[in-house]
Amino acid sequence: MKLKIAVLKNKSLWEDKGYELPEFDIEKVKENTLNAPIWLHFGAGNLFRAFPAVLQQNLLNNGLSDKGIIVCESYDEEIIEKVYTPYDNLSLIVTLKPDGSIDKKIVASIVHAIAASKNVEELTKIFTSPSLQMVSFTITEKGYSLTDAHGDYYPAVKEELASIDNPPKTLMGLVAYLCYKRYQAGKYPIALVSMDNCSHNGTKLYNAVKTFADTWVKNGLVDEDFSEYISNPELVSFPWTMIDKITPRPSEEVKKILEEDGLEDTEIVKTAKNTYVSAFVNAEETQYLVIEDVFPNSRPPLEKAGVIFTDRETVDKVEKMKVGTCLNPLHTILAVYGCLLGHTSIAEEMKDKHLKTFIEKTAYEEGLPVVVDPGIIKPEDFLEKVINHRFPNPFVPDTPQRIACDTSQKIPVRFGETLKAYIATGKRDISTLTYIPLFFAGWLRYLMGIDDEGKPFTPSPDPMLEKLQGYVKDISLGDKGPFTEALKPILSDSSIFGVDLYEYNLAPKVESMFEELVAGKGAVRKTLEKYLG
Repeated sequence: MKLKIAVLKNKSLWEDKGYELPEFDIEKVKENTLNAPIWLHFGAGNLFRAFPAVLQQNLLNNGLSDKGIIVCESYDEEIIEKVYTPYDNLSLIVTLKPDGSIDKKIVASIVHAIAASKNVEELTKIFTSPSLQMVSFTITEKGYSLTDAHGDYYPAVKEELASIDNPPKTLMGLVAYLCYKRYQAGKYPIALVSMDNCSHNGTKLYNAVKTFADTWVKNGLVDEDFSEYISNPELVSFPWTMIDKITPRPSEEVKKILEEDGLEDTEIVKTAKNTYVSAFVNAEETQYLVIEDVFPNSRPPLEKAGVIFTDRETVDKVEKMKVGTCLNPLHTILAVYGCLLGHTSIAEEMKDKHLKTFIEKTAYEEGLPVVVDPGIIKPEDFLEKVINHRFPNPFVPDTPQRIACDTSQKIPVRFGETLKAYIATGKRDISTLTYIPLFFAGWLRYLMGIDDEGKPFTPSPDPMLEKLQGYVKDISLGDKGPFTEALKPILSDSSIFGVDLYEYNLAPKVESMFEELVAGKGAVRKTLEKYLG
């Protein structure tokens, strides 16, 4: 069993072992796509292969499209060389279900895979095809940034802004260049669709491309009308989206299962840029993709594959529901307290009665009363899936240590927005909250880098870590409060919590809980027992 188009023709070899095969003529779809492409995607990683590519495969299987996707990788081009080209661009998607069963699907909707740096001419040909309807992206939030931490343009961006004649060096520079070529070819309409997991992702993409367009126009490098083309949503749109699906790195356990089937192509590759990839992708079953429906050159009927198309306001509400109440805050609680209690698996934490109760009470008692209800997905249904199916799934390997990265940057959105909603609506005095302040106190305790057994651990990377740890460095287990002097610089920082916790009388409760958490070895567990039973 090898992942090759020719080998797939022996259907019984695969189907007898539970593999779902493509139900369309792969070569014909490839020919149709290359003659008149409709979908180009940037970002050849695991999320793309397990989600957007599967959506298009569903359309192909059901006769709702006769075109596939062309994928381009710009950051880690080794992915194309290692897991696309050797396997005829096929992927094996392994869906990990909470009951331990798995689904195995061969995906053939990706008909062509190219590396950006060596194929600008080919990309230009694809991009200037009048048939092209959408260009999508899964490149992480960092992929849209043009400046460093000081707000200065990266050197490569500076070069690109100064000239349009040199080959582009950054993806955003390349996309802007390709947009200009499409403009020159006939001002053809197109949708540029960020599918990255960040707020207002379409606007981030628009701002990056518009920066290039405006600067090139200002410097007389391109036609003046190019900026207007980019800014006209009837010609170039930048839809907002909300995407949600966990696709961890390829699992050794899954590799063994596939090898037992007789599959030969199971090598897990670590690229020079530390990307873990294989011919197979393992992913959770649950997935959501909500897209603002603005496509000036039409689009594939992806609603028939499960995508929800709606307006911008609703996309924003779905994103706020997920990030502010129903998933991300709960993940962060598990991350911080998981590190304090020595856990190394999110799924294992869900067997910890205190931690499970903690996220349930935070969500249902303190989150839902002010949740942003998008109307198209019930927050209660989303929550139920998160708590009872997604987090406990032992076959989705994720760690509290990974989730705990950059916590100071996450708190203002994941918890601060809830506090601000209470203040704005007057539904509750935030000083009467229990579980959100218990999380804040736990995070302060986490900053000490000492677990509940009194053993040191290394907190996960965070841009504010050194500064924050400086405030708690003189606190030791067993110390008695008050801790106001040490904690006030943190708890009064509205850039972290969304509000000054002293102004709204929540800080004293956090300080008191923190004192309980630092009372000695075992104090974290004892404090959870007190507040959660």
